[in-house]
Amino acid sequence: MFSTVVSAAINGIESKKVMVEADVSDGMPMFSMVGFLGSEVKEAQDRVRTALKNSGIHLPAKRITVNLSPADLRKAGSGFDLPIAIAVLASLGYIPQDSLKGILFAGELSLNGGINSIRGVMEMVSSAAEYGCHTCVIPQGNLREGSVIREVRVLGAESIKQVFNFLTGVGTLGETHINIEEIRSKQEEDTKVDFAEVQGQKLLRRAAEVAVSGLHNLLIIGPPGSGKTMTARRIPTILPQTTLEEALEVSKLHSIAGILPEEVGLLTARPFRAPHHTITPAALAGGGSSPRPGEVSLAHRGVLYLDELPEFQKSTLEILRQPLEEGKICISRNTGNYLFPAGFMMVASMNPCKCGYYPDRNRCSCSAREVKRYLNHISQPLLDRIDICVEAEPVLYDELKNLTEEESSAQIRTRVTQAQQIQQLRYQGTGFRFNSDLNVTAVRKYCFLGKEEEDLMREAFEKLNLTARSYSRILKVARTIADLAGKENISTAHLGEAVCYRALDKKYWIDRM
Repeated sequence: MFSTVVSAAINGIESKKVMVEADVSDGMPMFSMVGFLGSEVKEAQDRVRTALKNSGIHLPAKRITVNLSPADLRKAGSGFDLPIAIAVLASLGYIPQDSLKGILFAGELSLNGGINSIRGVMEMVSSAAEYGCHTCVIPQGNLREGSVIREVRVLGAESIKQVFNFLTGVGTLGETHINIEEIRSKQEEDTKVDFAEVQGQKLLRRAAEVAVSGLHNLLIIGPPGSGKTMTARRIPTILPQTTLEEALEVSKLHSIAGILPEEVGLLTARPFRAPHHTITPAALAGGGSSPRPGEVSLAHRGVLYLDELPEFQKSTLEILRQPLEEGKICISRNTGNYLFPAGFMMVASMNPCKCGYYPDRNRCSCSAREVKRYLNHISQPLLDRIDICVEAEPVLYDELKNLTEEESSAQIRTRVTQAQQIQQLRYQGTGFRFNSDLNVTAVRKYCFLGKEEEDLMREAFEKLNLTARSYSRILKVARTIADLAGKENISTAHLGEAVCYRALDKKYWIDRM
């Protein structure tokens, strides 16, 4: 007897429809599986047989053949256990085949018949309607993330016996309702950091606000203990709230990576990823035999923070060039090419030298050669993709004891949101979203300078030995500063501030010896 069950496979960040076909016939007793299977899928036959036995359902001595179609799509992961078990039971006549129509099944079986959580459920459920399904049966542990999708009915199961009873009409499965606004409110309450905690550092606070407003990449240079990391960790709190579309996009990536907390269901806060400097290129970019998102993708719509930038392997840092330029990263494997989103804001921090105290000659003994070697660990092409560079000066005692309350993240976020709304209105229908996205042609169009401003830029270009790329970068930052001020045109004051944020100039640091 033959039966078919609908399931899904995660291919990169996309869900692909998989038909689980089962046939039971007379012949030598065996359980065979075909269909371009990963090792964990091949092991499903042992898990299925044992889970059914321990649930009180014994398979007869028959020839069981299972095919996962299409055969040219590699199937990986343990989520096919449940659909395989259901297809086999339907082929044996234990489950009415009509009860399987329009239902997508996904879940991993434990040997005692329980159903374990799997990764990628949110993406599977969001694609179920396209597969012609009106209901999804998933693990109870994935019920919250699956229920975020409203287009189909989502049911959670704790055991194969529970699913069997449901399909035979003698039991029910769990359901839940997700209130997205409650989730957002709860996650905002759980945020334990605020910009009001950053004492002093007016220049650093201002640079962070400008960087976030135009989504410019930011580099912070300063001695140990000056507040570089403290400031960076508070940058997500001044980014505008995620839209529902962005929250779903972020949550799906974390679900596919297998790191979406079961109790959360939906990530409404901006991601903040801070990998250690020992991270490998594969972990940063993503990959594996069945490629999963790396840190650059997990930071999508949020912040990727690289602390102690020169300590990262040079080969690892160079991987950032493509995602910083294009907002995506392509992983190539013999099974195909996988495209992952990587639209993040990069924030990096570093010491000016190995000991951390250059150019303070009372504390730093590094030679010019040592400082140069330390700075040269970062390639110029990578530095060219950083729009804003700011120094974090040591915090003074009076600033620490200052009782004046600093601006909170909520206050700064209000200005940032207004500036970004100006940009979105300006670039509507152009393919750009933020000032940092502008190409050379767009810079000429949207960063127009008057005569006085042109004179200032000419002087800065000649005195500071700027490059053409530096020139465009300064204009984009100046455009953001003008947007923060609510001004339509860029003024000399905006340009002057933008010039102060020019990217790291290695020669400038060496000349300070």
